[in-house]
Order: sequence, then structure tokens, then C-alpha cells
Amino acid sequence: MTLENRIEAFVELGRQLKSLTPEDRQVWARMAQSRNPWFDEENVSCALYGITQMLEEQYLREWLYPYHLKQVTPKKVGVVMAGNIPMVGFHDFLSVLMSGHYLLAKLSTDDQPLMRRLADMLVGIEPAFANQFEFVEMLKEADAIIATGSDNTARYFEYYFAKRPHIIRKNRTSIGVLTGHEEADDLKSLGEDFFRYYGLGCRNVSKVFVPEGYKFDKFFEANEHRSKVLDHHKYQNNYDYNKSILLVNREPHFDNGFMLVQPSQNMVSPISVLFYETFSSLTDLRKKLDAIKDKTQVIVSAHGWLEGSIPFGEAQCPMVWDYADGVDTMAFLQKI
Repeated sequence: MTLENRIEAFVELGRQLKSLTPEDRQVWARMAQSRNPWFDEENVSCALYGITQMLEEQYLREWLYPYHLKQVTPKKVGVVMAGNIPMVGFHDFLSVLMSGHYLLAKLSTDDQPLMRRLADMLVGIEPAFANQFEFVEMLKEADAIIATGSDNTARYFEYYFAKRPHIIRKNRTSIGVLTGHEEADDLKSLGEDFFRYYGLGCRNVSKVFVPEGYKFDKFFEANEHRSKVLDHHKYQNNYDYNKSILLVNREPHFDNGFMLVQPSQNMVSPISVLFYETFSSLTDLRKKLDAIKDKTQVIVSAHGWLEGSIPFGEAQCPMVWDYADGVDTMAFLQKI
């Protein structure tokens, strides 16, 4: 298969995903929820939309052009895929196959139905892909490894795969920066970065930095419409539990009835909780952000005013060239 064949197949996959009817998306969501109750229809639809954006022909070609991809001697690339949000392993799936290597994919038990459905669609479009990947339980035959997991599993990965070329991704989360001058629409968009996928993704904002004396009233008002999040029993259970812990321990916090905002120097907040920390000046803010850069996936600010940040509401909309942890997967695949 030539690179052009691969590009055309993935572009067609994007077209077919874009043409899915509401009834089709309901079927996908039911498949997903059979393994993971967090994967409801709204979030599955959002994940599908993100994939269709990645597979726009213009973006695919812009992404691949700088690499000057040539025919390679295929290596077996093992990918340990995460399952925290729907089809989160798709970018690695795309990257390995587009590079011309052979993919050994170890799927998360939480995300198997959706990734298998995507793979079946791709093979239906271009049957030659059937000989380019397989789903496996063990990665002993892999020549190189891409693995995503928690800090604890990352230590295991680094030990077990130490002698093979590898990318090992660890825990990261995303950060928001507020000044107190944001409009209601800005704060509503920030709510999307917090609530999307119920906060389970590394691109979800789990902590915000705010100026000293900041009031969260406007943020709560802008996101009142999100109270329906309590309709999901697992989210409500988390909210009720975290609220009870804060109350029993008499820890300071704000509560709007469906989310909790708590001062903390920690980065990764529990589901339904948004951590915050104050800063005294722009210099102070930059110093604090620099101290946690190795644990930060994305920084968001209103209209992307802060250097190195993206606008509120775009944390969950990565482009195809936005690599997890800032590690260039395609460059790695070229070198193995």
C-alpha cells in the first residue's frame, strides 16, 4: 500500500463517520456503554466529531507533509491504548498505520467495541489494511512500544520495555487560567473543558489558576445549564461522595449543587471537583505554571491570551498534529 492509498482510506473513513445518522450514533453509544457506563451518547458523538476533524484531507496532508514519509521496512509497533475517554487510542492507531509499520494494538477493556468498529470500517474501505494490524493481549513480539497509562503503570512499562524503543506516557492533566475579566461566554466555554467526558480525560481542565480574591459566582452562573450532569448516576455518586468528604473534614470549598471548587496545590482533581490556586502577578503565575509543565497536557485561557495556551472550549478538540505529552509520535515511528 502506498502512502496515497493510506491517506485516501482514512479520508474516506472520516467521510463515513461524518455521515453517521443520529440512530447510528445511538448504536455506537450502546456498544460503548456495554463496557463503560461513562461513554454516553453525547460523549461518543463528541469523540466521533473529533476524529472526523482529524481525518479532513487538508489536515492529514498538512500533518504528514513535513515528515516526507517513504516506504519503510515494517516493524511491529505495540500500542497499549488507554480507555478513559471514547476512542482515545485512535491517534496512535492512525499514526502507526500511516507510517507504514505493523500495529499490534492492546485495547483497553473499557474501549474495545468502538476501536474494533473503527478498524472494521477501515478494512471495509481498504482491505489491504487487514494485513497491517491486529488486536493482541501480549506485546512480546513488538519491536517498539507506545504505551499510555498512570504514573504507576508507566514505571512498569519503562522497566518491561526498557530495551526496546518506546514512548511511555504518564499522568497529565490540563490547566485553566482566569483573570476575572472573562465574559459569560468565556466561562461557559471553560465549563466545556471541565465537564466534557465527565472530567475523565487528560485534556480536561482539573485545575484553574485565579488572581487573589477571585469570586467564582460568574463561573457558576455561566454553567448553570450543566446541572443535567447529575442525571448520570456515576457522576452524582462522585459528587455526593466528594461533597461529604469536604463537609466531614470541614475543608473550604464552593458548591453550586453539581460541582465543587476547592483550593488545592494538587493538580488532578476527583470527578466533580475543580481545584484552584491563586497567583499574585503574571510573573508569579508563569513561575507556577513552569513548575508543573511536565505534568500539564494543555493550558487554556480566554481567547488564548496567555502565551502557550489555547482558547477556552478547545481543550478537547486537538488537531491531528497535537501530540499527547508533546512527544512527536510520527518522528519516533520514522526512527525505529
